Amino acid sequence: GQAVVQLAKTVPDVTIFGICSKGKHEALKNANSPIDHLLERGSDYPSEIRKVSPDGVDIVLDCLCGEECNKGYSLLKPMGKYILYGSSNVVTGETKSFFSAARSWWQVDKVSPLKLFDENRTLSGFNLRRLMFQQGGNEYVQKAVQKVFALFQEKKIKPLLDSTWALEDVAEAMQKMHDRKNVGKIILDPSLEPKPKPATPAKGKSKEDKKKQSSEEKKESEEKKEEEKKEEKKEEQLTNGDSAGDSGK
Repeated sequence: GQAVVQLAKTVPDVTIFGICSKGKHEALKNANSPIDHLLERGSDYPSEIRKVSPDGVDIVLDCLCGEECNKGYSLLKPMGKYILYGSSNVVTGETKSFFSAARSWWQVDKVSPLKLFDENRTLSGFNLRRLMFQQGGNEYVQKAVQKVFALFQEKKIKPLLDSTWALEDVAEAMQKMHDRKNVGKIILDPSLEPKPKPATPAKGKSKEDKKKQSSEEKKESEEKKEEEKKEEKKEEQLTNGDSAGDSGK
């Protein structure tokens, strides 16, 4: 999202509306994000955008899909373009869910070409992985990357970094990204040392501990037997004494 914002800001006189969760607002403000109007996801942000731009917007970039598609499409001006470049709403747990995908599909209005024709609007999509690995778009992507690098060298764009991780901590880094807690890029650095793992108690006892425990249990067992023998002797003496007394009577 931040990369898109910076690229958009290279175009003169662009006003950007950003929609994200409330928890990221403070981080974006602290990072001096170039977003002009920061709005909360889940709110009635189309109405808020209409207050600033009554005619709507020229371009909608959507990485969520689902019901957000309808909101985004409704905001387009005549000759406006809606571009879907992600489907985050399809992932609701650890993996993609069939039911989430079905719900996202159901929530999206089915727009016919005639509707686009009548409303002078454009719908399009961008899937980088498919473009590169299934549609032979490597050369196209390479040219785009070269332009991005040129903008970076000219200091017109600057990547926003969230955090840097060692390769051994990749699972934790991926979990943070999956939970959508990162603001900016997550970097893997092979030169970093992994985070120390919390010490976990040993699952089993060592041989020495087991041997010691066995010896103590054996000693306790022998002591118990000795006590039982002493008790038996006392009972015999008492019994013999009572018997002798009875005979004397």
